[in-house]
Amino acid sequence: MKAQLRCTTLLLLGALTVSPWAQAAPDWNKVAGTTIHVFHPGATPWEWIESKGKHGGSRGLTRGETCAGCHVEGGEINVDLSRLGSELEPKGAPKTMSFPVTVQAAYDAGQLYVRLSFKAPDGGFDKSDKDNAVKATVMFPSAQVPMAEQVGCWATCHQDAKTMPDGKDKTKYVSAGAYELMQWSSSGKVADGSVTDQRRMDGGQAGVKAEGGKSGDSWTVTFSRKLPATPTVHFGLAVHADHAGGRFHHVSFGHTIGLGGDGDVKAQKF
Repeated sequence: MKAQLRCTTLLLLGALTVSPWAQAAPDWNKVAGTTIHVFHPGATPWEWIESKGKHGGSRGLTRGETCAGCHVEGGEINVDLSRLGSELEPKGAPKTMSFPVTVQAAYDAGQLYVRLSFKAPDGGFDKSDKDNAVKATVMFPSAQVPMAEQVGCWATCHQDAKTMPDGKDKTKYVSAGAYELMQWSSSGKVADGSVTDQRRMDGGQAGVKAEGGKSGDSWTVTFSRKLPATPTVHFGLAVHADHAGGRFHHVSFGHTIGLGGDGDVKAQKF
């Protein structure tokens, strides 16, 4: 009897480990999904984005336009992927330059839940992360980050970052404000971090939980975090596929989650 009780207890503890919010998780079959395309950005840091001689969209940014407003049409991205894979990528580009991610969101009185589903392509150029076949990241800017509502995560990426062609020893950073960062790695590691004057993968205040896995050729990653205080939540995505490290990820433009209101992704209350 004691052995049976101990076995039952271990099974219950194991279930809690696999699903850290098992009692509160939304029924994702009832939550609408939005397709957001991520793409390899090449070596195009913030300084390139702002340069009028290199990036024609810099003028639109000074007028308050968004990256997505210029480059996303009917749910598809409108960018010159061949340029990003050659002229703007001196190291080497992945074979698949862009792929879709299905994004779902839900919320309750205290938590925001974000679910990502995608097929991570093989054929990456950089395979420096031997421990992780995949990493999925969501970043949320504060209102103090310059132009964050226009550019998504791009304000964190600079030409002196260590994986850039002329980089030194810096990580991602911003000149003001902060990004909240949550990341799930296929090795099982979960990050609740931030980007301020440097990137920190722990010490965050969002109470991030995450779980993920692969079924067939598709990955599903589910995050839970403290509910943001604003009805419109700005965010950006990044997926490191095929053991990619550093800047050799696929990223999104800036998008929004609507909590009971408008947003590129409409979160369902439950």
